[in-house]
Amino acid sequence: MNFQTIADLVLGESRADQAEVLAMEQNESLTRFSNNCIHQNVTERNIQITVRSVLGTKVGIAVSNNVRPDSLRQLAVRAYEVARLQPDNPEFKGLPRPHRSTAVAAFDVEVAECTPEERAARVAVICRKAAASSCIAAGSMTTSSFSIGVANSTGVFAEHRSTMADASTVIMGNTSSGWAQSTGWRLNSINTEVLADEALWKVHRGANPVDFDPGDYPVILDPYATADLVEMLAFDGMGALSVQEGRSWMNGRLGQRVMSETVNIIDDALSADGIPLPFDFEGVPKKVMPIVASGVVLTPVFDSFTAGREEGKQSTGHATPPSPQGRFGPAPLNLFLRPGTVSLDDMIKSTKSGLYITRFWYTRTVHPRDAVVTGMTRDGTFVIRDGEIAHPVKSLRFTQSYVDALKATEAIGAMPRLLRSGFGGATSVPAVKLGQFRFTSSTK
Repeated sequence: MNFQTIADLVLGESRADQAEVLAMEQNESLTRFSNNCIHQNVTERNIQITVRSVLGTKVGIAVSNNVRPDSLRQLAVRAYEVARLQPDNPEFKGLPRPHRSTAVAAFDVEVAECTPEERAARVAVICRKAAASSCIAAGSMTTSSFSIGVANSTGVFAEHRSTMADASTVIMGNTSSGWAQSTGWRLNSINTEVLADEALWKVHRGANPVDFDPGDYPVILDPYATADLVEMLAFDGMGALSVQEGRSWMNGRLGQRVMSETVNIIDDALSADGIPLPFDFEGVPKKVMPIVASGVVLTPVFDSFTAGREEGKQSTGHATPPSPQGRFGPAPLNLFLRPGTVSLDDMIKSTKSGLYITRFWYTRTVHPRDAVVTGMTRDGTFVIRDGEIAHPVKSLRFTQSYVDALKATEAIGAMPRLLRSGFGGATSVPAVKLGQFRFTSSTK
């Protein structure tokens, strides 16, 4: 059943003052490997229909993955009945009105039609290279296609198709490990030979790590660690709801320069260098949003509800899917940390003493108002001495404000890496050099 038919059926059945239907269809295949061989190949196909009904300022939500006509009619009725039971919410200003969105290319047939044999051939490159180095590789490769459709009774109607390919591996030696990952919406953006070589370099250089005292050190972060900085800042407060509720690191910092002048963070869902999406989950066209410009905190992102709570604000096209479990609020899903001009080699050469970090692991927020995060380094942590990587060290635990960390930015790399994020989108980031980062304990 196509989306037009679904929308017509649901909206035609609804007795609400306003109604909205969101259809999301996912077709994702995963090839997973460990011990240098594939051990799992699975495909999941699912469609989720979410109906939002509005009665005055009351809102009801119902969700189903049954697209039979009778089920869709019942879904519209159920959303209406849920809305009747809700309290009034005078801050709700109604569903969005229609606006034309920009069409963006984000669908690659090679990804959508990628077979298990094709994924296996790419994974085999990593496994063979690891075995040839007497190492053990584990990881996965995912290929997926995604369709979204949004329609409401005010006239919104929008559809979009996209694809995503992602490959990651951790290669393990006797005393060390190395990580590599790559994401893109085109299949040719995934080069598993390059990923294997990158991870193996960390394995070989990271052999026999030694203890290292905690303390404050300059650090150079691989893009994998940089991505954690940017994504945790998004999770901890780049959405308007968290700012309005006073729990964001942006509170008290809007309009202020709190990061280095070299730091520019933008949400750009229209860029072909990310995973493009022309509209949000309410069907509102996405705006390109500078969130931090030259270190100055400019604005959070908005959906229609949070925009309606403030005078003069409009949705920036950053609504997340409505959920019966509660409101998550708007979120940036297509973040870019703008690259600089410095190579990774030059960052290392310019460092008298510090640490080179592959990625962070198990990061959790300690204090959202200051974006204080705790976590550990993983899969390659190295001492830099006199402009060279001197030797590997065991993983370290840190507790650090990510805002303060980016305030101490000394250089930003020239080569960004696109990485699938935990929010469902992807983040584009380069390596960065930070003048100070706090490590609180070592691991054994």
